[in-house]
Amino acid sequence: MATQQVLEPPPVVVTSVFQPGKLSVEMIPVDHDALPMPPIPILIAAPKDAGTYPVAVLLHGFFLQNGFYEQLLKHVASFGFVMVAPQLHTSLVSNGDADDIAAAARVTDWLPGGLPAVLPAGVEADLSRLALAGHSRGGRTAFALALGHAKTALKFSALIGLDPVAGTGRSSQLPPAILTFRPSSLDVAMPVMVVGTGLGDDRANVLFPPCAPGEVNHAEFYRECRPPCYHLVARDYGHLDMLDDDAPKLVTCLCKEGSSCKDVMRRTVTGIMVAFLRSALGGEDGEDLKAILGDPGLAPTTLDPVEYRLA
Repeated sequence: MATQQVLEPPPVVVTSVFQPGKLSVEMIPVDHDALPMPPIPILIAAPKDAGTYPVAVLLHGFFLQNGFYEQLLKHVASFGFVMVAPQLHTSLVSNGDADDIAAAARVTDWLPGGLPAVLPAGVEADLSRLALAGHSRGGRTAFALALGHAKTALKFSALIGLDPVAGTGRSSQLPPAILTFRPSSLDVAMPVMVVGTGLGDDRANVLFPPCAPGEVNHAEFYRECRPPCYHLVARDYGHLDMLDDDAPKLVTCLCKEGSSCKDVMRRTVTGIMVAFLRSALGGEDGEDLKAILGDPGLAPTTLDPVEYRLA
């Protein structure tokens, strides 16, 4: 009698990117005391362990401080990335985004000479693997820089928009206008990850408009991206829920907040960032990103929608 073969079920892939990585991280403030002096103050999160690591530049949101993202920066850096967060302008009054775009470009051009002078001993930055990211208005600034609205000597290889916002509405984009309202019209020539929030286009109260209005938020940015591009939305969280817990309530109260622990949101966003950066910057097989796309339930909170276009 023939023996019936029993097929083993395939192994379950569980990604660890939603928990902090194994590397210890040092926070390094860089200002006018550094040589070469950066064009604007910068906060760097770098692994302490000797090695050569890819680099990602993170641009903060409107009227925010780079220090509000310390937990996010530490989490991504703990997986082997040098995170560079410049302090852009914080004025409530602005006629456009040209100054921030130019400042982000100058910071990028500072990296080859500036990073070696401030990184921990034995830590080197691999600027051939360079990513650009931004949150809220900073996401829009990141897209503008990637689209060539300012020139940089270095080339970016990946782009991340964290709940990016282009303005207050379709007819009131911050100049220079980025969105075209045509599908696949943003030719940034690199893989793009757009992370959205489900509550970003909800009002916090009757006094303030939504922080991420529907016509100019993450959904439209993704629609206008060219492949390869990805769009993952944290359904139950708001526009500023990825900030550190000690970010001033005077700021965070302006946006609709989720009702759950903000650490869950931060780990969701940073885990997605790590998975995408590992895939887009090379040196990894992209299994973390594939696992999340195949099973969004791996994330600490509900991701809906989860969509992507590869070609």
